[in-house]
Amino acid sequence: MVSSSILTAISAKSGYHSPKPHLTAEGYQVVVVNYANTHRQELAFKLAGVNTVVSVVSGPPQIALIDAAAQAGVRRFAPAEFEGPAALRPQPDALDRGKRSALERLQQYQTRGMQYTSFVCGILYERFSPGGMMARDIGLRSGIGAEGDYLLHITQKQAQIPYGANGQPGTICMTSTEDVGKFVAAALDLQQWPRELRMRGDRMDVLRLANVAEAVRGMTRCTSRWS
Repeated sequence: MVSSSILTAISAKSGYHSPKPHLTAEGYQVVVVNYANTHRQELAFKLAGVNTVVSVVSGPPQIALIDAAAQAGVRRFAPAEFEGPAALRPQPDALDRGKRSALERLQQYQTRGMQYTSFVCGILYERFSPGGMMARDIGLRSGIGAEGDYLLHITQKQAQIPYGANGQPGTICMTSTEDVGKFVAAALDLQQWPRELRMRGDRMDVLRLANVAEAVRGMTRCTSRWS
């Protein structure tokens, strides 16, 4: 395991990312940073001596973090993916949020010796919990983090089932955030990182998922067919 780590707590409302006393109380080292271009040298300085960066920011802040990590000599970087495989995303992707640019930047730095991997975990179970992911401070800027933004609305007891051009319901993989955290922690022990590290807690088609929700919550369905 990495003997020490820096946990950066994210506040998406400003350039500066605020300290989190509850994390400090749990023994984490929290560093307040600014991702603006004018603070790039400062960010690189704070990353000095860090072996591995696991990003949970997207867009320009993540590009700034990647550049600063490369400048500081960080050995490994994991971008804020934590979803399905990048190769399966539509082009153009309305929900990209700079992820493609981040992967392209990491490919450039890989030629200079910085390893990177994408943690592919599918859909987080917490997306279907009351309040959605945003209730757990996850996906605050994703555009689909609220309850009901994706397939199921547990509180309102509604479900949407997407069908493909072949007439079959889509299939998803799901993993809990707790298991994702354990997987990422275990990956720190690997000497070499492949381009992707994949995990899943379960895999099922969305019709079965809706059936489970319907049985538990007495939900109704609204069927959509996607081509």
